[in-house]
Amino acid sequence: MKEKRFKTRSEAGTLAMGERVAEMLLPAPKLIVLRGDLGTGKTTLVKGIAAVLGGAEAADVTSPTFTLVHEYVGSKVRLYHLDLYRLETERELLTLGLEEMAEQPDALVMVEWGEKFPSVVARADGEIAIEHAGGDERMFVVRVK
Repeated sequence: MKEKRFKTRSEAGTLAMGERVAEMLLPAPKLIVLRGDLGTGKTTLVKGIAAVLGGAEAADVTSPTFTLVHEYVGSKVRLYHLDLYRLETERELLTLGLEEMAEQPDALVMVEWGEKFPSVVARADGEIAIEHAGGDERMFVVRVK
């Protein structure tokens, strides 16, 4: 498993870091668990990755907290951004079609709060852990198979 560590000092830095992280996530298909407390920058990182991969402008990427899944189609990948925060059971998870998403040859599936479900962790090709490092600073640990 490849591992890299990054530190950002601002939201703009996290967006820009999306380019370096996106390189680690290709080629697709991959399912990546995004770990981190509320407000650590999980969605901001996805904004940067989506922009780099041509799926959407960063400003058009929003948190899927209430819709559960957003899909962005780029030239290299089909990016799925999921937020499982509000789900409580494996049965609820099954209704999302996560397995079908992850099996597409061009799929990059980024899952916030995936660590809540052992089935998601077992299926994952890696994870990105994000921690507050004081003020606007964030520490990122990217681990990918």
